[in-house]
Amino acid sequence: MKAVYQEVRGKEGLRIGAFDDPRPVTGDAVMKVKAGGVNRIDLYMRDVGKGITHELPLVLGVDGAGEIVEAPEGSGLKAGDEVVLYPMAYCGRCAACNRGDHPNCIKFDIAGETRHGTFAEYIAMPAKCFVPKPDTISWQAAATLPVAYLTAWRMMFGKDALKPAETALIVGVGGGVSSACLQMAKMIGARAIVTSSSAGKLKAAQALGADHGINYRDEKVARRVMELTGGAGVDMVIDNVGEASWGDSLRSLRAGGRVVTCGATTGGHPSADIQRLFARQIAVYGSTLGSIAEFRQLIDVVARGNIAPIIDNTYPMDDIAEAFERMEQGEQTGKLVVEIDC
Repeated sequence: MKAVYQEVRGKEGLRIGAFDDPRPVTGDAVMKVKAGGVNRIDLYMRDVGKGITHELPLVLGVDGAGEIVEAPEGSGLKAGDEVVLYPMAYCGRCAACNRGDHPNCIKFDIAGETRHGTFAEYIAMPAKCFVPKPDTISWQAAATLPVAYLTAWRMMFGKDALKPAETALIVGVGGGVSSACLQMAKMIGARAIVTSSSAGKLKAAQALGADHGINYRDEKVARRVMELTGGAGVDMVIDNVGEASWGDSLRSLRAGGRVVTCGATTGGHPSADIQRLFARQIAVYGSTLGSIAEFRQLIDVVARGNIAPIIDNTYPMDDIAEAFERMEQGEQTGKLVVEIDC
């Protein structure tokens, strides 16, 4: 099959060409990939990969949607089924899985990280990881859901869900997760304040319903947030930026507020500011992906038209390096999608 794979670390090690077909094991189904979404983790696996158990060469890609071509008996799947991939192969037996908390499974594999991914003509994953794709969702839109939109869903509606009467601060709007969080906040009627250094991204966010935009190069974020909230602060901060924004994120919260993080693109070691945490009784939550039940909820919401995934650009497989470059430069608004067989 044709695939995008990492042979050695770095841009020079990215390959597009022939790769072995997947070898399904007991319980696996095989999907013919139609489209896959590009994520920050793809750049990390290309350049670093530290802390993630894997071997090179590795087929990249975590997001994906496609058509079943092979399925085990009794799986409920059959050839021709249109599906979206839940990218985490969870054990189904540990305490976390038994309570439906699949992202905290003690024994898992993730496509494009610890096993071969979706930037290929075919992928094999456990049959339980394939969720039906409604006809109302395009291949390109479906390919945006497993990582960015599912991560956003769990951040917004997971441990301490954002409520319609609350205000959220979304840091670094423009990327896939932050754009999805904005859509979800407005879907439930919450107020949303967003930040960016790009006037274009702030304008795009306001078109999506953002109530206020703050250019952090021109304004002090926490000070402006306090002005906009009458000195109270926001109820929730969504921050996947890390060190560069963490101080402002904490200072922007109301007493008893919460900050939810799913990434640290500018570094993972900011000041903890412990005094502020306990004095204002601030909660900090980490979040990644979501459960299979949350994934089904998300797909249903998208199928009903309550959320329309934002796609910045699409690329053929042969041009994936261009997609990586656009993400690396932070130029996108929304998701970048690779079309495999659309």
